[in-house]
Amino acid sequence: MSDASDAALLAVRLLVGVVMVAHGWNHWRGGGGIKGTAGWFAGLGLTRPRLQAWLSVVTEIGAGVLLVLGLLTSLACAAVLSVMLVAGLLAHRTHGFFVFKEGYEYVLVLGVLAVAFGAWGPGEYAVDTAAGLEVTGWAGAGVVLGVGVVATAGLLAVFWRPRRTT
Repeated sequence: MSDASDAALLAVRLLVGVVMVAHGWNHWRGGGGIKGTAGWFAGLGLTRPRLQAWLSVVTEIGAGVLLVLGLLTSLACAAVLSVMLVAGLLAHRTHGFFVFKEGYEYVLVLGVLAVAFGAWGPGEYAVDTAAGLEVTGWAGAGVVLGVGVVATAGLLAVFWRPRRTT
């Protein structure tokens, strides 16, 4: 890979990592804090909403920090994908595509980037690369997809109880 490609991977990896940290921080310390986040999650049909709020904070900040470092990149990307799948399915799916209408556009972009990073790997400027821990190509994308989808399915199976309409 060229120096320009590695620099581009670093820039996008840093951007996604910082976005995830900011998102987790906002769930924790922004607006309504954990209480507000828990209330929102309860409204989406998630049981144990306070636990869900803390899990989202830890997952988003943790995945973001790992992405910034380029450490355990495939697992960090699987966490990003899972968060985006849950958000897309529970909060944004019914609002259409466009983010300005509360649609799934934003979560789709971050989710696809997470899978793409699984295939690309973290690039030259990453702890994974320095330590020889890179998982790239189909294997990397498979880890992101597999772990991300299984984590999402598990969370929804255990904690999601959608409201019934009569």
